[in-house]
Amino acid sequence: MSIDCKSRFPTIGVPILAVAGMILASNTQAETKLDPMFSDHMVLQREMPVPIWGMGDPGQKVTVSFRDQKKEATADKDGQWRVNLDPLKIGRPGKLTVTGKTALLLNDVLVGDVWLGSGQSNMERRVGKFARGDEVLAAMAKAGPYPNLRLYRGDWRIAAASDIDGFSALMFSFGVPLQKELGVPVGLIVGAETRTAAGRWLSQEMVRADPILKKHLEGNEEGRSLLNEIKAYPKTLAKWEKALKGAVSQGKNLPEEPKLPDQIGDLYAQFIEPVLPYAIRGVLWDQGEHGPGIRSVGHQYPVMHALIQGWRKAWGQGDFPFLYVQKPSGGGCAWDAQGNPLTRMASKFVPQPAEPNPPKSGKWRCSQVQLLDLPKAAVVITSDLGGGIHPPDKSSYGQRACDIALSYVYGGNTPIYGPRYESHEVEGKRVRVRFKHVGHGLVVRHSDRLQGFEIAGKDKPWHWAEARIEGDTVLVSSDKVPHPVNVRYKASTGCSWANLFNKDRWPAFAFTTRH
Repeated sequence: MSIDCKSRFPTIGVPILAVAGMILASNTQAETKLDPMFSDHMVLQREMPVPIWGMGDPGQKVTVSFRDQKKEATADKDGQWRVNLDPLKIGRPGKLTVTGKTALLLNDVLVGDVWLGSGQSNMERRVGKFARGDEVLAAMAKAGPYPNLRLYRGDWRIAAASDIDGFSALMFSFGVPLQKELGVPVGLIVGAETRTAAGRWLSQEMVRADPILKKHLEGNEEGRSLLNEIKAYPKTLAKWEKALKGAVSQGKNLPEEPKLPDQIGDLYAQFIEPVLPYAIRGVLWDQGEHGPGIRSVGHQYPVMHALIQGWRKAWGQGDFPFLYVQKPSGGGCAWDAQGNPLTRMASKFVPQPAEPNPPKSGKWRCSQVQLLDLPKAAVVITSDLGGGIHPPDKSSYGQRACDIALSYVYGGNTPIYGPRYESHEVEGKRVRVRFKHVGHGLVVRHSDRLQGFEIAGKDKPWHWAEARIEGDTVLVSSDKVPHPVNVRYKASTGCSWANLFNKDRWPAFAFTTRH
């Protein structure tokens, strides 16, 4: 379980005793306090308004000073206060002061870029676990400390050996090369939990508000039942909170907390709400092995659409970049596994199996590609990296995410994608497939034969197709399918036989035209 972010507010999914403690604490007068997101060694996000917030006595005047800025706020009836610093530029480490009922001083405050990492075990697991099997990661950890790389672990810390070992291996592997290439301070925050579904990482309001997810749920009985439970939950929770306050004040046994429908929102409340609205550059997301986790939703896209758009609305800073690590991890061959350290653990190219893939195979690979249609969302290609549930080459995954960020977020001009399905046309007994992201052209790798394409008639079985490149398209056909309708590519978790690339060395995305 990640301990980098902890919930600090009485909200859904927080254990009963924690809520009871906060109810008691709310009855006492508070000195001026900064939220735990702010501490010595922190990194503030450059080039955008920077929220600073905390607690104090209701009506208390609070002044926040940083560099040449001085901002004032008044604590509301609940004692909460907030100011927004004007957009900041990179500069020397500074001091941030807060004055109110008491005075606070934070030292060694940097301005740079802040990235949030979230998801499940491949985001949560630590440098110390992976360094034993990843020489590149071990060397990076040993080379610390990194004065301009800061890690948030309940407070902000310089990336030194004592903290690196217990930090997310993926985020550390992302942050080290990113900070080096940008030449600016970088702050890393992690909120992640092993073995978790996507639905636990968005609020119930996000489920109700997202048109794509809501439409999906309204289309079946199970989904409608869930929406009704979500609608009724606030009243149920309010009754419980009232009963809880009464039990606390009277010293009685505490009532049992009502269960969240499908656990929707518990991890969002625990790990994401406490970070809000800390200004960030973007999010790196690694989750998928446990799927959407919402009844009647069979694939990631509707839930991730709601999550991405919901997080952006909650932060209130526009469409920040959202980088999504491709799932399943690895499983495909690389352009050059021997000559490229990044793809050193990729699967070895093999001949195409004799039998085609099962009918429903590959949907996991295909559905997430839809996220590319969201504004400022990018997929971190991993099919040509090490495979498995927990790939051992975390340094490669972090470097790949860094490469995507440098090009996609920071204005680089290096291609970041392989061929992606755009459309198809039936031409008699053949199907012509057109692609986006062909780069400098399509190419077959490791063989004279293009592998990985399957073809089918309407509602008919899939068959391996003969495929060949013609310009920026691929023509597919099969003697077993005289009237083709659908085509798919890379339809398997393990797909090291699929060998379509572009000349920029990126593997093609999986796709299917049958939905």
